Amino acid sequence: MPIAGKGMLLTSMDVDPEHEADFNRWYDRQHLEERVAIEGFIEARRYVAEDGAPKYLCLYSTEKIDVLDSPAYRARLASPTEWSKTTMARFKNMIRSVARITISHGKGRGAFLGIVRIRPPNGGHDTLRKALRTALDPQSADGIISMHVIESDPGLSGPTTEIPAAAGAGAGDWFVLIDATEDTPAETAARLVADNIAFKPMVISSGIYRLLWDIAKADIS
Repeated sequence: MPIAGKGMLLTSMDVDPEHEADFNRWYDRQHLEERVAIEGFIEARRYVAEDGAPKYLCLYSTEKIDVLDSPAYRARLASPTEWSKTTMARFKNMIRSVARITISHGKGRGAFLGIVRIRPPNGGHDTLRKALRTALDPQSADGIISMHVIESDPGLSGPTTEIPAAAGAGAGDWFVLIDATEDTPAETAARLVADNIAFKPMVISSGIYRLLWDIAKADIS
């Protein structure tokens, strides 16, 4: 499967250079494993920007979107570790999207991720989804492994008690995710989406991210 499950949590943020080493240590030694251990979480992937902002990006796959509003997840949000409290208070330019995976073409994951953020017009969701379903073809170019669309739930996205700094604006945005083997095909494919006349007026941002590492439920069982 290109993306396991039907739900996804996307988080992205910057952190000041003086806190960056501890920030990375927290993600690598505590946070990803802690999240994947929650019932209904399947895997997590962590990225750093090659060209884009914010600098860091994480994708957490869940069995369904309801997992991201479940008692188990809410309990974890309500009881962060001291390390988590300290680290999350340092987040800047935070994006937090709780989303449904509505389109997923291709098989597998790539070392690079192209991402395009889109703000759908009111009443235009069905038309946009149909257009994206047609446009996203991972067989169209070498180096493209899979292509996906995640649609944010406005009621579940944005700030939490744990992360009050998360931006509320654009809580209903969609994200096109492009898994690729190299940065160049990821960039080319992202540009084709972002510059497409049908999508360009709705594009908020785009970027290219490099995979740092991933962890699945099976890794910690």
